[in-house]
Amino acid sequence: MKQSLTFIPTLREVPADAEIKSHQLLLRAGYIRQNTSGIYSYLPLAQKVLQNIQGIVRAEMNNAGASELFMPAMQQSELWQESGRWYSYGPELMRLKDRHGREFALGATHEEVITSLVRDEVKSYKRLPLALYQIQTKFRDEKRPRFGILRGREFIMKDAYSFHSSFDSLDEMYSKMFRAYSNIFERCGLNFRAVIADSGAMGGKDTHEFMVLSDVGEDTIAYSDHSGYAANIEMAPVTAEYSRQEEPAGELEKKETPSQRTIEEVAGFLQIEKEKCIKSLLFKVDDRFVLVLSRGDHEINDIKVKNLFGARIVELATQEETKQAMGCAAGFLGPIGVPEKIEIAADHAVRSIVNGVCGANEEGLHFINVDAERDIKAIQYADLRFIREGDPSPDGEGTIKFARGIEVGHVFKLGTRYSVDMGASYLDENGRSQPMIMGCYGIGVSRTLAAIVEQFHDEKGIVWPQQVAPFDLHVIPANMKSEAQTALAEKVYQELGQAYEILFDDRPERAGVKFADSDLIGLPLRITAGKRADEDMVELKVRKTGEMMDVHISELAETVRRILD
Repeated sequence: MKQSLTFIPTLREVPADAEIKSHQLLLRAGYIRQNTSGIYSYLPLAQKVLQNIQGIVRAEMNNAGASELFMPAMQQSELWQESGRWYSYGPELMRLKDRHGREFALGATHEEVITSLVRDEVKSYKRLPLALYQIQTKFRDEKRPRFGILRGREFIMKDAYSFHSSFDSLDEMYSKMFRAYSNIFERCGLNFRAVIADSGAMGGKDTHEFMVLSDVGEDTIAYSDHSGYAANIEMAPVTAEYSRQEEPAGELEKKETPSQRTIEEVAGFLQIEKEKCIKSLLFKVDDRFVLVLSRGDHEINDIKVKNLFGARIVELATQEETKQAMGCAAGFLGPIGVPEKIEIAADHAVRSIVNGVCGANEEGLHFINVDAERDIKAIQYADLRFIREGDPSPDGEGTIKFARGIEVGHVFKLGTRYSVDMGASYLDENGRSQPMIMGCYGIGVSRTLAAIVEQFHDEKGIVWPQQVAPFDLHVIPANMKSEAQTALAEKVYQELGQAYEILFDDRPERAGVKFADSDLIGLPLRITAGKRADEDMVELKVRKTGEMMDVHISELAETVRRILD
C-alpha cells in the first residue's frame, strides 16, 4: 500500500482530552478519530488491526465448533420484555421508536435475539449442541464514556452463544471456549489473566473474565502470590477467620455524637479504632430493604449481597427511602431496634466485635459497648465484604495481592436463565419438552485493540506485535528526489510484497518526518533506502528492540524472514 494513497492523519501534539496512552497514541498515529463522546471512526490502519484480531477470533471460534452468523442491531422490545431485561437492564440500553411508535433497542447484547432464533428453529435434542457467533457493533449509553475506545458508547464485539441438552455438554463447550479465548489473547501477544467473575446483568452462574494487566484498568484483580488463583475483586471470597475479642463486655448505652456520620468521624470522636465500629448501610434488594453490616475498616460488597439473596437488582437506598424505612438519616443507622420489616445481614467479621459502636437510629446518637452476639437480633451472617491485600488466598495458598486489569473477554454459563423465560425448549429422547441449557461468550474486539496498545508502546509510539500489526514492513525511501533511493525502495516493495504486507512511504516529506511517523505508527520492521542505496544496501530497524543493521538487497528476504519469524 502506497502511503500517499491511504489516510493516516498523524499528530505531533498529544490531544488535551486523551488521558491514557492507548487513546493518545491511537489518535496521534492516525488510527482513530472521535465523532462525538464515546463514538469513534476507525481509520484505515485501525481497520486493518481490527481485521487481524477478527481473523484470530474467527479461527479459534471455528476451531471450537462455533458457526458464524450475523444478527440485527435493532431489536424489538417484545423480546427484551420476554426475558425481563427491558426494565432491569438500566439506562445503558439505547431505546428508540419507529414511525409507527413501536419500541426497539439498539443491541447492547444479543441473548434475546439468538434465543428467539434458535427457539423457533430447533425442536429436537438431535440438533444439540449448537454454537453460534457473530462479530458486530454494539451500543451502550455509557454515563461517562472515557479512555477512548476502552469505554465507548459504540464498540465492536464478538458474541457467541451455545445451546445444550445437558449441563455436561455445556461444561464441555465452556472448556472449549475457555481454551479458545486463552489462545486468542496469547496470539494477540497479550499479558492476561482469566479470573473468576460476576455475571452481572447477563444472568447465569460460573463465569470468568479475561483481564489484560494494565495500570489503567478499571477492574481490580485479586490474585494469590503463591498460586494461579485469580478473581475479580467483586467475586473473591474472604476466608479469613475472626476470633471473638477477649475483653469484658460493657453495658450497652447511647452516646451523643453530634454531626459525626462517617466511620472516620465517629472513630475519631470516640477515640476508638475503626475495627470497633459497625458500619450499617441500607440496601434495596429487589423490592425489599436489607440492613447490611460490616466492620468499620471493611467495605461492603454489593455483589455478594446480591448473590446472598438471589436478587436481580441491589442498590443503596435513597435518603428519602432510608428516612422512611429506618426513621433516621444515613450516618446514624444501626442494627439495634430495627423495624421488623427490615432484614439484617452481616459480614462474618461483625460477629467477633465486643464493646463496639454502631448507630442508634437517632440523629446525633450512637450505641457504645455493643456486643454483636448479645445485642443484635434476627441476623444472618455471610461473607459480605471485599477481599483486601494481605488476606489469605481463597485456595489456601499464599496471600492476596491486587493488580489492575482491562476486561477484554467474558465467558458465562447461563443455564436456563433465558430459555425458561422465553420458551426455548426441545424434545428429549423420551419426547418430553425440556428447556435448552445455554452458554454465552463475549470478546471486546475494539477494546482488545486498545488493550494491546496499552501493553505495547514506548516513548516514540505504538509497538505492534507482528500478528496483529496493520502491516508487516514499513519501506521508506529517505529522499524521494533520489532516483537510487526510490528505485531501491520500489524494488524492495515489489520483491517482498509477495510474502508480506507492506506500507510504502512515498510521501515527499523529510526523512526525519517519515522516521517519526514510522515509530509512531509502530510496524514491526522498517526498511530504509538511504545514503547507501547506490550500493544496494538498505537499513533495517526492528521496532520492538530498536536494533538497526545494514543489509544487502541480496540477503534482505532471508534477513526479514529470520527477524519476523
